[in-house]
Amino acid sequence: MTTAPPWDEWNHILKIDPDKDLPEGVTYGDLCATGTDAIEVGGTMGITEENMEAVVEACAEHDVPLYQEPSSPDVVIDNRALEGYLIPTVFNAGSPFWITGAHKEWVRLDNGLDWDRTTTEAYIVMNPEADVATYTEADCDLSAEDVGAYAEIAERMFGQEIVYIEYSGMLGDEAVVEAAGDAVDDATLFYGGGIHDYESAHSMTQYADVIVVGDLAHDEGVEAVRETVEAASNA
Repeated sequence: MTTAPPWDEWNHILKIDPDKDLPEGVTYGDLCATGTDAIEVGGTMGITEENMEAVVEACAEHDVPLYQEPSSPDVVIDNRALEGYLIPTVFNAGSPFWITGAHKEWVRLDNGLDWDRTTTEAYIVMNPEADVATYTEADCDLSAEDVGAYAEIAERMFGQEIVYIEYSGMLGDEAVVEAAGDAVDDATLFYGGGIHDYESAHSMTQYADVIVVGDLAHDEGVEAVRETVEAASNA
């Protein structure tokens, strides 16, 4: 019998960016204790092995599942505190490098890649102003129908377990997230971008299986994150 992936039971992920500071007086332990279902360590710019390792070590002593989301092969770390690796493959990237090329390089450079702990995320990037959109040259001029189609082929043609609607830096269009949710059957739909309070978190949990909160932790701190956890749990 196939074991269900852990994200089937998740409602909330806290994404911590190693290149960003925490608010004064806030520790990684405080963030781990917000009730989030998992911590994802990752970011787009300014990421190194060293700052990845520092955040993972700071979170490792706390009882919350810990994952790395590397932005490129050269920042992947081998730390047994990690439950696994969540690897973006950007379906609407302007360059095939961010669909399969970076992944090929990771495999080429690391013959010991731990496939048992590695899962890809089918990213659909929607905010053209976001670093990830610039970095991957993503085509963000997509309708809800386009996004639904991408989500469907991610699951049906490419066997992706996770479809990730990424609006990093802004709150997304609910119709777009709803279209993605309607398009998938078994894949888990992640949503990230612009969640800043209980209401915005609750609005997106109507359509996404899991909400991902990131900048809020760095900008506002523990209580703001805890509000979003509560909203996700009450959906």
